[in-house]
Amino acid sequence: MFRSSRASPTGRIARLVAAVAALAVALGSGAVRANEGVTLPAPLKDVPPSKALATDTAVFAGGCFWGVEAVFRHVRGVKSAVSGYAGGEAATAQYEIVSSGRTGHAESVQVVYDPTQVSYGELLRIFFSVAHDPTELNRQGPDVGTQYRSAIFTRSDAQMQVAKAYIAQLDAAHAFKAPIVTVVAPLPAFYRAEDYHQNYLALHPDQPYIVYNDLPKLDQLKARFPDRYVAAR
Repeated sequence: MFRSSRASPTGRIARLVAAVAALAVALGSGAVRANEGVTLPAPLKDVPPSKALATDTAVFAGGCFWGVEAVFRHVRGVKSAVSGYAGGEAATAQYEIVSSGRTGHAESVQVVYDPTQVSYGELLRIFFSVAHDPTELNRQGPDVGTQYRSAIFTRSDAQMQVAKAYIAQLDAAHAFKAPIVTVVAPLPAFYRAEDYHQNYLALHPDQPYIVYNDLPKLDQLKARFPDRYVAAR
């Protein structure tokens, strides 16, 4: 809710002022920081790799796309992670419009990966473990609105089945203290976000919002998935 002026290309001062405000709200609200203390089991069901595909694509939404993108950029086997919008129409796939919360879009990340190195199920495990809090409805920490909802946009029936099965598995195991609210839906289309959103964490590592909300996710990725973590590339 504070990110519109912070993320627009109107100047570093405006972004930092808004970031400090977001940080104050986050501190005051006791926002969840990357699911601290949650250890999730591996999926019992997964998408088998196809010999016909050198790469596959997954699309995840979990609040601000800066942190989600950064997490997947550091996962071994991921070829690229791109911030963008999914769930709405092409005409409204613009940051200032999406920020209204009335477009149907969610801030999302398109992950292209090598399925022989990392599976779709393992990406799901990382998504639920460190990329966001799947129990927060239409928000993540200080960011509020449907554009920050938890969602998995699937590109095949196999992805749909595996995503739903994993959520059911986590629910049955009472992996979280509150119910999982993640929506699983077919991907209508993915729209790449503006250039200034791409690789945002790496370009602004000292910004207060990034320091408080997103850098801890990378710390937890490295701690919980040391065999999956790779340095920035």
